[in-house]
Amino acid sequence: MRRSLIGIAAFALGGTTAAALSMGDAPNVRPTKPIIHAAALPPGRVAVAQASAREALAQGLILHPVSSILAVPGRMQYGDYRWDDKGVPEGRTWVRIDLKSQIMSVFRGQQEIGTAVILYGADGLATPTGKFPVLAKLKDHRSQTYDAPMPYTLRLTGDGVSIHGSNVRWGYATHGCVGVPTAFAARLFDAVSVGDDVLIVGGADVSSRPA
Repeated sequence: MRRSLIGIAAFALGGTTAAALSMGDAPNVRPTKPIIHAAALPPGRVAVAQASAREALAQGLILHPVSSILAVPGRMQYGDYRWDDKGVPEGRTWVRIDLKSQIMSVFRGQQEIGTAVILYGADGLATPTGKFPVLAKLKDHRSQTYDAPMPYTLRLTGDGVSIHGSNVRWGYATHGCVGVPTAFAARLFDAVSVGDDVLIVGGADVSSRPA
């Protein structure tokens, strides 16, 4: 998959410094153009080239300015995540989800503090794209429709689309929700408040989703 900071559904952030997952494998390739190294940053972080970030913001690919992301070497696989908020000042949390690359990025202000490989909707129950506020937090929620646990639920829509802890494995999908590793979901649940923003971009065709 072509890597581009401003390309639709390919804004290179965090776990996206790894790259897009495809059918059955995870060929995560670190982008080079959008990212610049900054010696002043704490270890484990890289700076985002501000010209690229401004263009991404203008195109609606991010909600707020971004100045640094987590350095994630190598490839991210299903079930992988990273969380590191050391040295990041207080600020409002916001979330970006890229369905095509199957990556979530969590920000505090302008700094990425978490990233994870996700699951999303298939079989005619697509995960919607757009900007959503967190409507509710339900720590021990269970789906009545599917009789399935949804730990650390962050409700995004009135009809039940949520972010929640899942068994993130190849070959799995959701019924329209965004599934993340449960340990990551617990950290996200603690970091996010009701009313915080979630941006979902890059709706994929059914043919490109995990089988």
